[in-house]
Amino acid sequence: MADPQTPSPAGVVDLNDASVAAGALREADLLLLDVWAQWCGPCRLMAPMMTWAAQVYGGRLQVAKLEADPNPLTIERFGVQGLPTLILFRRGEEVARHEGALPQAQLKAFVDAHL
Repeated sequence: MADPQTPSPAGVVDLNDASVAAGALREADLLLLDVWAQWCGPCRLMAPMMTWAAQVYGGRLQVAKLEADPNPLTIERFGVQGLPTLILFRRGEEVARHEGALPQAQLKAFVDAHL
């Protein structure tokens, strides 16, 4: 895993329990968190969508990923039941959630509704 809070080349930040506890979700005005797992097929389908969102929304949206299995504290804290789970945060407060993979058009609508 990349260093917590270090953007990947695609502009997607990898988070973990420690970085979330330290306030990483409050650092962006609007943050899209993708909770995923390596063994999850639909999660793998969403990975390119997160890169797309980071590129398209640029400075208006921070995109972050959190791998579920090694981060049980955050999974429990936010009551994540299924994967992938997408959670939108505005200054650290949850404003929207979607469980399951989304096609690009629906992901766009999900984000646009909160810009």
